[in-house]
Amino acid sequence: METRWQILNPDPEKIDKISKVIGCNEIVSKLLVNRGIKTPEEAFKFLNPSFEHLTEPFLLKDMQKAVERIYTAICNKERILIFGDFDADGITATTTLNDFFSYVGADVSWYIPHRIKEGYSLKLQHIDMAVKQRCDLLITVDCGSDSHEAVKAATKEDIDIIITDHHEISNSPPPAYAIVNPKQQGCQSGLSNLAGVGVAFYLVVALRSYLRSKGFWEDISEPNLVDYCDLFAIGTIADMVPLKAENRILSRAGILTIKRGKRVGLNSLINSSGIDQRYINSDDIAFKIAPKINAAGRISHSRICVDLLSEKSSSKAEQTAFILEELNKRRQELERAIIEDIENRIIRDPNIIKKASIVMADRSWSQGVLGIAASRVAKKYFCPVVLISTAPINANNALNSNLVTGSCRSIGTINIHDALSKSSDLLESFGGHKMAAGISIKPENIEKFSENFNSAVLSLLNGEDDLTKSEMVFDTHLNFNEITDKLLNEIDMLRPFGTDNPEPFFCTYNVKVLSSIMIASKHRKMVLEQISSKDGQKSTIDAMQFNAVLPMESDTNIIPNRFDKIAFKLKIDRFSGKNKPQIVIESV
Repeated sequence: METRWQILNPDPEKIDKISKVIGCNEIVSKLLVNRGIKTPEEAFKFLNPSFEHLTEPFLLKDMQKAVERIYTAICNKERILIFGDFDADGITATTTLNDFFSYVGADVSWYIPHRIKEGYSLKLQHIDMAVKQRCDLLITVDCGSDSHEAVKAATKEDIDIIITDHHEISNSPPPAYAIVNPKQQGCQSGLSNLAGVGVAFYLVVALRSYLRSKGFWEDISEPNLVDYCDLFAIGTIADMVPLKAENRILSRAGILTIKRGKRVGLNSLINSSGIDQRYINSDDIAFKIAPKINAAGRISHSRICVDLLSEKSSSKAEQTAFILEELNKRRQELERAIIEDIENRIIRDPNIIKKASIVMADRSWSQGVLGIAASRVAKKYFCPVVLISTAPINANNALNSNLVTGSCRSIGTINIHDALSKSSDLLESFGGHKMAAGISIKPENIEKFSENFNSAVLSLLNGEDDLTKSEMVFDTHLNFNEITDKLLNEIDMLRPFGTDNPEPFFCTYNVKVLSSIMIASKHRKMVLEQISSKDGQKSTIDAMQFNAVLPMESDTNIIPNRFDKIAFKLKIDRFSGKNKPQIVIESV
């Protein structure tokens, strides 16, 4: 697959103005403009995130109604059930509400459904469960926006439902007591980028304020909600929502909270992941913490994660963290098996990757890891991917046993939710975001769905049906002599990195390898040299290239001693003890 290299070319006037007014490096100014920041005022606000910039929580539609109902439930000792989703977003949202409600003395319990046996969101069987528990108020987190039948059944049983969610919601929402979802029609909050944990956090902020107005905190200390920001950061970064505005402010605060180590269970998870807690960042959360939390739901049951995040005992937390470590290893094995199967199919039939999308199905594929596998395939072949496990859903008769499930992932600007909408007549259900979704489908409809879905993707491409060329987009060209400690410190102010605020990506040319050693037979640690075309000065820098040698390239003679061009990210090498600048080569 051909990869095009493109360097962004933002407005030089905006770059110059931000640099002069803010007093930052022009390279950093360019990074800011590349991220949609157009004025010095916006740049200052971005580089200095403050709680003062947060949106008023009561701007969320139905928020006032929700907190009033919860206040009544707390005062009257009504039984409250928190119903969450089984991913990291839902788990952190569940823990957020459970922690707060427990603190204020509410009669609260929580429930996380089994990913495979029960499926996503609130269903009729869960209302039966709530009835048996004599529940008075049920609050969903990170789900519920499509649970029409369940909400209707709850109403008949005199159970009030408050839906807190961030997923797409139809113009005919469920008849819940209150719906707090920034994506619903008529919500003017401007908070549509929040994850499920973000909506739950805003509910807690609003509830704390409402309790204050009622004199509730005269008897107990008002909680500092900064202590909940660690959960916000994990759920938000894991769910890959845009890290801008509220998400950036609160995730940044959350990472600082994590560094303080107040949550015992999270400390154990960090230690078991080999993370230096002093320097934990969004990458650590996205690639080390979140996968282990998600692995529980994919392989076993997510409830152990809520227990872990609420745990006060270090020994118990360490035991649970070990279990998550083992579950994640099993998840990786299942994922590798699916990827290998897909690669073998493509080798046998190269026409598979000539279409605008990939739709595949197999009975042996584990339903719990389809989403991760789909993400990897989509990234490699640069097209939307739908992977379906044709093993029947086993939900104790709660779901149609004739249905099978699939996970969908997209790339670029293709909205996979819109593509699925164009094939909705062949699906039993679907839901999700523009980049990720889940489906249930009858096996006999898969082939026709594959055809229709591919046509839908082509229509969303606006006639651009060639997806065989991926694109590598760089923030700017950067020579080694421009890399300084000051630049690194200023770039550090752009953290946390994530969706819509990606880690800066650079390219440069004509690089010589001065020295090189191999680590674990495949990773290459180097010292690189570059000669300035302007004054002939030589500049050197340490570099790492992971997976520089693939298994089929065991002959080390093919490893180059110079590069015409390299794509890289800037890091600080903390392992050397010198905190030296280092580049990590992404492509050559």
